[in-house]
Amino acid sequence: MFALWYEICLFSDIMKKLLSIIISLAVVATFSGITANAQTVIDGLVSVDKTVHDFGDLYRYTGAVSCTFTFKNLTDKPILIYEVVTSCGCTDAEWTREPIKPGKTGTVKATYKNEDGPYPFDKTVTVYVSEMKKPVILHIKGSVHETAK
Repeated sequence: MFALWYEICLFSDIMKKLLSIIISLAVVATFSGITANAQTVIDGLVSVDKTVHDFGDLYRYTGAVSCTFTFKNLTDKPILIYEVVTSCGCTDAEWTREPIKPGKTGTVKATYKNEDGPYPFDKTVTVYVSEMKKPVILHIKGSVHETAK
């Protein structure tokens, strides 16, 4: 009888340790995802530091807001960002106009004018890159409020 009780207790201790390890790994995986600088590789030709930028809460008439998306050339020859198109007139874009050499980076800067609202927004910035069959679709989003809460 004592041997059976010992086995049950030993099994219980092993299960507690296993559960503790699983929970620890889940916590580490969750928080490492928050701080990771994820790169998105597209067609093996370029990587982009992000494809979505969330401005969060903005207030009407507080001025334009901007963000920058960084593209890295993963090929062995220069590439060119030859066109960038925004989804509406409330968004402007500037981009690296010269060829991006292998291993080097170029940028696309998107500026939301923040003249309308209040409402949530999700605007697209379509980036055309040489050597790529499809454009890269970027998003800028946020929520414009009338006044501070």
